[in-house]
Amino acid sequence: MLLVLLLAACTSSPQPSARPSPSASTPSRAPSPTVSASSPAPDARGSGNAVTIAFGGDVHFEGASRSALSGGLAAITPALSAADVTMVNLETAITDRGTKQPKDFNFRAPASAFAALRRAGVDVVTEANNHGMDYGLVGLRDSVAAARAAHFPVVGIGLDADQAFAPWRTVVKGQRLAFIGATHVLDSNLMSAWTAGEGKPGLASAYEEARLLASVRAARATSDTVVVYLHWGAERHTCPIDRQPDIARKLADAGADIVVGSHAHVLLGAGMLGRTFVDYGLGNFVFYARGGLGAQTGVLTVTVTGRHVDGYRWAPAVIGGGVPRPLSGTAAADARKRWAALRGCTALTA
Repeated sequence: MLLVLLLAACTSSPQPSARPSPSASTPSRAPSPTVSASSPAPDARGSGNAVTIAFGGDVHFEGASRSALSGGLAAITPALSAADVTMVNLETAITDRGTKQPKDFNFRAPASAFAALRRAGVDVVTEANNHGMDYGLVGLRDSVAAARAAHFPVVGIGLDADQAFAPWRTVVKGQRLAFIGATHVLDSNLMSAWTAGEGKPGLASAYEEARLLASVRAARATSDTVVVYLHWGAERHTCPIDRQPDIARKLADAGADIVVGSHAHVLLGAGMLGRTFVDYGLGNFVFYARGGLGAQTGVLTVTVTGRHVDGYRWAPAVIGGGVPRPLSGTAAADARKRWAALRGCTALTA
C-alpha cells in the first residue's frame, strides 16, 4: 500500500533557477516518485515559488571514502546538484592539527573537503555532531577558519554559542531560507567541553533546548522556510528513540518546516508531522560502510513553497568504495519500497 501511495502521488515541478551562490555563514537528478503533502494557509507561501532542497546523511573522508576528495562523488553529483540547495552532515573535523579526543573513533579531513563537496553540488553542511571536535579546540578553530577561507557555509559550530546556533541564510527564487544545525549526540565525558557557550567555542547542542528553539523562532520571524538538521537517534536503530519525536514536535511548534537528521548509520522513516516534514535518519552517505544496512543510502529531496511542503522524494543509492552510487531499475524500486516501509514505526504520515 505504501508503494502504491509513493507511485500515485505527485507534485508540481519547481521553476528552474540557478543554485544559490555559496557564501560563508560559518559560525556568524534522477527523478523518483513524490509524496504530496497537505496545504497550509495561502499566506504561508512566501514569494509563491517552489524550491527544492536535497539532503544527504553522514559524510567523512576516512578510509575508502577518502577517494571522494579527488572527485569520487561523480556518480551521485547529478542527484545532489539538481536541487536548488543541498545539505549534508559533515561528520569530521577539518584540520591537520590538534589532539585526538578520548573516544573510540576520531575523524579529520583536509580543507580540500570543502572543494570536494562543492564540486559534488553540496551548498551547506552542519558540523554539529559527535565528531565535530574530534581534534579538540584547535581542530574546531581550524574547521571554522577553513570554512571561511573556502567561503563554504557551515552551521552548528562556532567560536561561541551565538555563532554555533546561527542559521545560514540564502534567498532562492525570492524565498528566504534558513538552515540551522544542532547535535543531540555527545559523548558524556566530552559534552561540557564540546558545548558552545557565552564566549566559549563549541557545537550547537540540542540539549541546550531553550537556545535551539529560540534560534528556530528567530529564524521563523524573518524566513519563508526554516530547516533544522539534527544529529540524533541511536546507532543501528531503524526506529526513532523516544526523545526524537519529542524534539521534532518542539521544533515544529517553534516554526521549523523541515526537520531532518542522521547519526544511526542506518536509514529511518520519514513523513509529515502536522505541516512539518521530518526525516528521522538519513544514514551514512560518504562513509566507509561495508555492505548491509549501513551501506543503504540515498538523496532526499523536499519541495517547499514557503511553509508549504509540496512533496518529497527518495532517490536510493548504495555505498561502494566509501561513496554513494545511485540505484536504478528494479533495485531502485525495491529500495524505495523498503524506505517507505520504515515510516511504519514513526507515527508520521505520508
